[in-house]
Amino acid sequence: MKSNANVIGVSMVKFEKPGRNEPYEIMASKAITDALKDAGISYSDVDQAYASYVYGDSTCGQTALYRVGMTGIPIINVNNNCSSGSTALYLARQAVESGAAECVLAFGFEEMKPGALGEHWFDRTSPFQWVNDQFDVLNPELPDAPFALKVFGAARLEYLKKYGANPDIFGKVAVKSRQHAVNNPYSLFTNEITLDEVMQSPDVYSGLRRLMACPPTCGASAVIVCSHDFAKKHNIQNAVKITAQSMTTDQPDTKENAMHLVGQKMAEKAAKEVYEKAGIGPEDVDVVELHDCFTPNEVISYEALGLCAEGEAEKFINDRDNTYGGKFVVNPSGGLMSKGHPLGATGLAQCTELVWHLRGEAGNRQVEGAKVALQHNLGIGGACVVTMYQTV
Repeated sequence: MKSNANVIGVSMVKFEKPGRNEPYEIMASKAITDALKDAGISYSDVDQAYASYVYGDSTCGQTALYRVGMTGIPIINVNNNCSSGSTALYLARQAVESGAAECVLAFGFEEMKPGALGEHWFDRTSPFQWVNDQFDVLNPELPDAPFALKVFGAARLEYLKKYGANPDIFGKVAVKSRQHAVNNPYSLFTNEITLDEVMQSPDVYSGLRRLMACPPTCGASAVIVCSHDFAKKHNIQNAVKITAQSMTTDQPDTKENAMHLVGQKMAEKAAKEVYEKAGIGPEDVDVVELHDCFTPNEVISYEALGLCAEGEAEKFINDRDNTYGGKFVVNPSGGLMSKGHPLGATGLAQCTELVWHLRGEAGNRQVEGAKVALQHNLGIGGACVVTMYQTV
């Protein structure tokens, strides 16, 4: 697939802990305004908008965007769990590639609550019920806990059992992420941590440590997507093209094991489709932003995305092929582990980070010579979006 969709404007606000944030509409409008400024266009140039968020009533997207202006364009609200931001981007790209629109805004935001993610609707079937039921079938010996902790905790245990890896690999990933975050002014955490600190932090689920889990945060991000003709007409010089993109959902084999339940198979399928569409393999990728809500998911995703072979994540980590000087720089932003994870904003913040690297605008964390970038954004329940970007 030869894409005609280009990213021409990006922005994000610094993510904050719940209670320290501005209201969602303020955060979102700031991100949108800055993305438009970054693109060098006005809101009147935008044909459509997609607003991504998980926690909020319907038409929150309109409330946020109306602070920027009221132009009568279609505004579509998107909720696809933790992959909501990338889903909005997926829809924006489709609109541009189909010719339905020349210039589209995708923006995401979230106001989170402190503590583990929880459900809010108890008078109807939970979208996580089938995952919970299958978890109980696969892991009858494991204790109950908040949903995310137990499914990612079980995936960690399964990986260790299947491949005989050293449990410290999940701590080493956390250490790497914080080392990257030191150079990111948009990160919530910017202090380094040691492997001992990670491995001795409180146990939150059967060996899964607190410093292996991302914090809930509040924030917003925005991305402008346009056609080649629009970019040319507006004399935009720093566009980044979306080379290929794929969204996948669960298949029957999701129910086979705990790693599949947290998105491994969805990621494998999406990555394969992206590489095939782009005609570019993982060996050509320079920089990666992947969904590290828990460090076990980063480890599993290395293999799912083809950054290393199955069962070789331990060697990949120990050889430091996931950081500067290695084969790839994974999560130069510090990832969700350091920035936090405001669900609706995460995927668009990942896009923003990668665009900065491809433009050479990432400051002290710049991946030198970056030409090809890969993004992975996951939501259990489920959806996975993998996107490849290239310099124009």
